[in-house]
Amino acid sequence: MANEPIYRSHLSTRFIGFMQSPVLAIIGLIFVFTGLKWGAFIFTVHQYESAIVTRFGKAVRVDKTPGLKFKVPFIDAVHRFDNRILAWDGPPTECPTKDKLYLIVDCFARWRISDPLLYFKSLNDERSALSRLDDILGSETRTAVASNDLVEIVRLTKNRDPLRDAELEKTGTILPSNLPEIELGRGAIEQQITQRARQKVEGFGIELLDERFKRSKYSPAVAEKIIERMSSERHQIASKFRSEGRGEAANINGQKESDVASIQSAATRKALKLEGEADAEAARIYAAAYSSPEAQNLYSFNRRLEVAQAAFARDTTAVISTGSDFGGVLKGIGGAGLAPQPPLAPDPNR
Repeated sequence: MANEPIYRSHLSTRFIGFMQSPVLAIIGLIFVFTGLKWGAFIFTVHQYESAIVTRFGKAVRVDKTPGLKFKVPFIDAVHRFDNRILAWDGPPTECPTKDKLYLIVDCFARWRISDPLLYFKSLNDERSALSRLDDILGSETRTAVASNDLVEIVRLTKNRDPLRDAELEKTGTILPSNLPEIELGRGAIEQQITQRARQKVEGFGIELLDERFKRSKYSPAVAEKIIERMSSERHQIASKFRSEGRGEAANINGQKESDVASIQSAATRKALKLEGEADAEAARIYAAAYSSPEAQNLYSFNRRLEVAQAAFARDTTAVISTGSDFGGVLKGIGGAGLAPQPPLAPDPNR
């Protein structure tokens, strides 16, 4: 058995010979490494990011300059962090103000990673960073809102003059008002929140650039009460306008009645004056007309005719003396209307 020859395959013999040659072994290793993916030992760092290389979970290197970087394949891991300015948009938070009014405050902030290694050790990723910013910025915002009055949160500028309606102020319906003075204003409060929160987030490798109020509004319950109060004030102003209008209408109506009575009195006085002057003129004309004897006789004659017309109707027989006034009138009419007749000559036959 020991002297029996050992038979090997042709391929295994050539492989053993290949591995025993140093040059051929180096060429083989080059082909093996070339066959591997380039990402296994080379990675790229862009201009807008930083990279941390960890080995078995422990950070061994921080690469901040852009370019191609090397790592140990299958052992090292690369963690990338954005160097650009990042956004934080917090959830709306209901906060009480110093004057016991509830506001819903919505804020936003801008931040960036200042120390990638510290950021990686304390937070590890952006989701954890945003969660920590929610806690810190939300707490500082509530503290700042609770320490100031509503006007400080809303107002931005100091010494602001309110808009006034000169016509309404003249009527006395709306009294001249001044806006309450503020000590800080919204901008100063935002700076306070930024400074306080910046000190807290520095320990996490984060630089807080700015924090601002995006929107602040009343809570629904408070908004209803404010709307009711504003509506009540508007109703009071409207009632005052209506009462003043009714008083002014009464003054106008009284003045109108007084003017109408004055005009009617003046017109009546003038009418009576004209009527008296007309009567006087008529009396003068009548007196001038009836003062002559001819006019008096004509008037007497007309009156007698009127009496006769009224006294004697149709088919009336009357015996009138020639000595009476009416008889004299008839006699005068007859004498004036008939020409005198010559006396009749005696008949010669008689």
